Amino acid sequence: MPRDSSATKARLLDAAFTEFAAHGIAGARVDRIAESAGANKRLIYVYFGNKEQLFDAVLERAMTAGAESVPFDVEDLPGYAGAIFDHLVARPDLMRLRLWKLLERPSVTGLEPDAFQHKTAEVADAQRRGEIAAGMEPADLLTMVLAAAQAWFWAAEGMDPKEVSQSWSQQRLDLHRSAVVEAARRMSEPKPAST
Repeated sequence: MPRDSSATKARLLDAAFTEFAAHGIAGARVDRIAESAGANKRLIYVYFGNKEQLFDAVLERAMTAGAESVPFDVEDLPGYAGAIFDHLVARPDLMRLRLWKLLERPSVTGLEPDAFQHKTAEVADAQRRGEIAAGMEPADLLTMVLAAAQAWFWAAEGMDPKEVSQSWSQQRLDLHRSAVVEAARRMSEPKPAST
């Protein structure tokens, strides 16, 4: 019976996500990834090249899944910020993975710059139409909205992002989300024309 390479790749990517989020690239072990995926270690190199390329594939897959789970809506930047916050609460390991990327692969670009440029262009168009605030450059406004959505995960100094979201009560979670949405609203809401 032929081997299902797509299923094996998916298992390797799932196992690698967990391993990289916990240990980063330097601390991750391909032996543990292969064992967790129920696959031969050699297949990691066959399918992905090396450990760094596997990390890049894991991050790209996670970012693509995030973009699909939280579609960009230039007409509702506050709702978009809230949806990102919800996604990160549900996937706290994603913040750890992004931290490792910033620490260990800061110069590697991939999916993110193209997606950011596309979103920035949409923000610029909405600003020209008067649908969102025009006081900031489009890239700055989008960056601030994204930062608001992620801020609570970075703010708890000394705590793992996974522990942060798991330690919040539902009431605290609701307050944080409301603050994120309100910050994005204040940044993006067009000012009424003065009469």
